[in-house]
Amino acid sequence: MDIKRVQKKTHWTPEDRARHAAIREKFKDRPTAEQLTASGEISGPFVSHGIYLDMRLLLQELKKAREAAGLSLAEVQERSGMDKATLSRLENGHTENPTLETLLRYAKAVGKRLECRLVSA
Repeated sequence: MDIKRVQKKTHWTPEDRARHAAIREKFKDRPTAEQLTASGEISGPFVSHGIYLDMRLLLQELKKAREAAGLSLAEVQERSGMDKATLSRLENGHTENPTLETLLRYAKAVGKRLECRLVSA
């Protein structure tokens, strides 16, 4: 059985190439989040990639706990008082920076207790 690799060829216009070159030039010095915020490139709260990944791991554990308990999102909604759509966004990583209260309510609804500890980085 032969496997044929298919790769889509990207057809960039000269304008596309110029725009991409300008973006690469603008960020070649790898500005920090603070510099990007000060320049107006980004706005709102900035969450570092490391913090985001830690949060995603925690939310995966909460989802696994919900599934292990055999609970549907509707049941967690009843137990936590949070909207089912909110719970779904939380589980799927569409909530950028959930509050501690939100995480505590979710954990309690699935029969868990959230612990916060200070550890060396």
